[in-house]
Amino acid sequence: MTISKRIVIATVLLLGGAIIIAGLYSLKKQQKKSITKKIHLAGGCFWGIEAYFSRIPGIVSTEVGYANSNVKNPSYKEVSTGKTGAAETVMIEYDPNTISLSEILHHFFSIINPTIINRQGNDAGSQYRTGIYYKESADKTIIDRIIGEESQKYALPIVTEVEELKNFYKAEEYHQNYLKKNPNGYCHIDLTPVMKYEKYKKPAQEKLKEILSDIQYRVTQENATESPFSSRYENNFSEGIYVDVVTGEPLFSSKDKYDAGCGWPSFTQPINNNAVKEKIDGSHGLYRTEVRSSIGDSHLGHMFDDGPKDKGGMRYCINGAALRFIPVDELKSSGYAEYEDMFK
Repeated sequence: MTISKRIVIATVLLLGGAIIIAGLYSLKKQQKKSITKKIHLAGGCFWGIEAYFSRIPGIVSTEVGYANSNVKNPSYKEVSTGKTGAAETVMIEYDPNTISLSEILHHFFSIINPTIINRQGNDAGSQYRTGIYYKESADKTIIDRIIGEESQKYALPIVTEVEELKNFYKAEEYHQNYLKKNPNGYCHIDLTPVMKYEKYKKPAQEKLKEILSDIQYRVTQENATESPFSSRYENNFSEGIYVDVVTGEPLFSSKDKYDAGCGWPSFTQPINNNAVKEKIDGSHGLYRTEVRSSIGDSHLGHMFDDGPKDKGGMRYCINGAALRFIPVDELKSSGYAEYEDMFK
């Protein structure tokens, strides 16, 4: 074989390899891009809804606009008349590997009154109705289930509109991220619950490897389980709170801790409803409910239904390595003064 032929063959192989690598890279980008999903939520003035959800981990992007309008590309002035049929709505793009649609909807119902028609806060009119607008039929099943759960909390029926998304028109630019541009602007929603996401931030993985011990890292980041009876918190019943060792987010209170005899710190409930999130865990041939921190997404442990019946019957079996204990007399100095009243 001549040198020139060898050069030609080598060039072809190199080009072919480059094309394959480029194709794989493009496919990887497409797969990464397609992992996100969207849901459209209406809950009164869209400024507050966007400001709330844009702070939650797992929310990739938000955009305010007008959903299910009878008029093509309506203006804010037209929508304000109530004659377009449109609802002030927020498009929420999210990463389902970080936050589920169920979690998003639970957040949604915590900031609206779903029993009121065409009004939220000080805003009244059909454009301020509450609504959930979906594009995938599988989402409708989840929405119906969550509404069924939420309806147990109200004496009046839930009237939140649930419809397939027919259209969505982006609102004028000055409406986008309005409350970030105008921090003192009108907002009918209490943003305090999501301010914690800015306070308790998760460090980068390389930083975590520096600040966490080996067992703390393996438990919180790699879903490991510490040996039973090895945690210094198993027999700790001093007053105080337990926070995520990764972010510092409050997770559990000593008031809910009890001796389950299982070898791991056990609690009857989290410190509040939004402190932890639950995921189905089918690993190791078992079917269990995994418990993770809501902000740092740290693996904490598992939840079982064999807890004290007089306390709700649940047992949150938590790895001590995932926790940091803050004694009650150190709450203020450690930045957790708002939890002091729990122990008075």
